[in-house]
Amino acid sequence: MRDHKDTSTPDLIAGGMRIGYARVSKQDQNLDLQLDALKQAGCTKIFHEKVTGAKGKVPRPEQINMVNMLRRGDTVVVWQLSRLGRNLQELIELVNHFESIGVSFEVITEHYDTATAQGKLLFSFFASLAAYERDRLVERTVAGLAAARARGRIGGRQPKLGDKELREIKALLSSPDITVTDVAKRYAVSRTTIYSLLNRAGHK
Repeated sequence: MRDHKDTSTPDLIAGGMRIGYARVSKQDQNLDLQLDALKQAGCTKIFHEKVTGAKGKVPRPEQINMVNMLRRGDTVVVWQLSRLGRNLQELIELVNHFESIGVSFEVITEHYDTATAQGKLLFSFFASLAAYERDRLVERTVAGLAAARARGRIGGRQPKLGDKELREIKALLSSPDITVTDVAKRYAVSRTTIYSLLNRAGHK
């Protein structure tokens, strides 16, 4: 019998499950097309929710439930690539997580499958784009901090720290050239605020 808490031991008898995930878009609020496609793709378990990413930080409880039940050998299936993540960085992080626990990922309409050589190549391309955007962000931040110091000022109007800023902060701190102090100055907040934001998001 399948133990959903066991994410490290392969099921040698039944093999992995094909698990579908469906979510509405801003343009299409009907899930029928996605659900039918996921069933035809052989998904025996489907998580679905009517939450769009248009308003930024909106919880996706069904996606969280899906991720928590995954185990090695499973395959996550979505109808379109955009149904899984709000943006490229979030998508890359999710698929990276799938790969780290031995879970494959398929996209029906784009014929994208990380279990194949072609799928791995395409994902490498996406990962390169994400790294490129991260490097650009780091470069802009370093240049901005240098310009601010040259003018004798640090920071500015404190922005609201939401999902977008959290992704930027994580990307910035992945660079050895950026410190927590630098990030705090960029957003005109304290180091404690940065640490608190990361802790709330589950990052040490």
